Amino acid sequence: MLSEIVKRFAQESPISVMMRGVMESVFRPERLDDIFERHAKVQYQRELLFSTLVNLLSLVVCGIHPSMNAAYRKKADEMNVTRNAVYEKLNGVEPQVSRAVLKETAAELSKLMDTMGGKSAPLLPGYEIRILDGNGLASTERRLKVLREVASAPLPGKSLVVLDPERRLAVDIFPCEDGHAQERRLFNQVLSEVQTGEVWIADRNMCTQGFLVGIAQRDAVFVIREHQNLPYQALSELSFIETVDAGEIFEQRIELRYDGHRVELRRIVLQLAMPTRHGDTDIVVFTNLPTTVADASTSLKLYRNRWQVEGLLLTVTMNFEGEIKTLAYPKAALFSFTLALVAYNILAIIKGALASVHGVETIEETVSDFYVLDELQGVYRGMMIAIPSEHWQSFQDLSLVAMAKQLSVLANQVNLKRFRKQPRKSKKKKNKKPLVHDPKKPHVATARLLSGQ
Repeated sequence: MLSEIVKRFAQESPISVMMRGVMESVFRPERLDDIFERHAKVQYQRELLFSTLVNLLSLVVCGIHPSMNAAYRKKADEMNVTRNAVYEKLNGVEPQVSRAVLKETAAELSKLMDTMGGKSAPLLPGYEIRILDGNGLASTERRLKVLREVASAPLPGKSLVVLDPERRLAVDIFPCEDGHAQERRLFNQVLSEVQTGEVWIADRNMCTQGFLVGIAQRDAVFVIREHQNLPYQALSELSFIETVDAGEIFEQRIELRYDGHRVELRRIVLQLAMPTRHGDTDIVVFTNLPTTVADASTSLKLYRNRWQVEGLLLTVTMNFEGEIKTLAYPKAALFSFTLALVAYNILAIIKGALASVHGVETIEETVSDFYVLDELQGVYRGMMIAIPSEHWQSFQDLSLVAMAKQLSVLANQVNLKRFRKQPRKSKKKKNKKPLVHDPKKPHVATARLLSGQ
């Protein structure tokens, strides 16, 4: 049950109460410290607990505080550690710890999404879909001594991110500290997570013999765009299937061989009626899905859903502070990006709760992530001052069923009009007269022009 003071805030800003409640559950100190103890190999707990560091950085990632230094100043008295200790801990968070934070919290949030009934319609009934994409972190400031005399942009790392499109959650990350490393270096880690019955969707950068054969060996399937340098053996001629709005579809049987293994695939070609903005005249995908499960057109539609993971990364970049330019150490940069993905998942749960009440399509088409986060950032500080921390601890003890019910109750109080998207209409091109610059009149008074002078 919510306390009276929390209920009063919920009447004015139920979205903020929902967000804080889910954060309280996800960032439970004992769970975060347990993750650290199980996965850290070099770092260890001292006066500064890992859960305290996560709580601090999450406020920066969500835009509540503008920097780690600002967040530390607000919490310095209760933390009782130096600023240097905070940065030393942050700069040393190991990649496997970052990954475990996302993976384990996402597993819990996936169950919560199922319990609320906020899932999207399945892309392919009977199969779990996983969409894989790479993300290179933006360059940082040259705050480290080794960077001060380097003209090239310093890259703090990259990662492969896995999206569950049905639940709209980032469920895994494979971080890499080497910003120049090829994504293929991480494929063995990805293959170790592939489960029987999953469908993996990815772009051409993931199209290698070892990766495709590795997925097939694990009794999973894939829909991955063809890389032009991938060798294969044709088993049949390219046959016309049908004509669709985008162009003509063809299909053929092919064979891949790798490390003594042989896999038969379908090669599906969409010859585009109009080239893409990148100049591509066709889209070619490889899949080992049976034709009885997904015909050529369905397989291409599955691949087109790959944009969802790019939308996820764009949302993280635009709405969260996941790439903090002052965090030049690779471990710290990867950790902040991972927490941004966790924050994205929390936002997805909020939208899932709204979807359970108003419908998935309504929420996806009308609710703006920007306005939701703007509400949170505007209310959060005052809410945390007005409501002592003990009033939020009840969220930590809620079961999945109880949490789902509480979020649904709060979702019913949300006024969706306050968070409605404002799509821009496409502008019609006008033939404007060229402006002639008069050197004798370098500037004009706007007020005079408005008054007709």
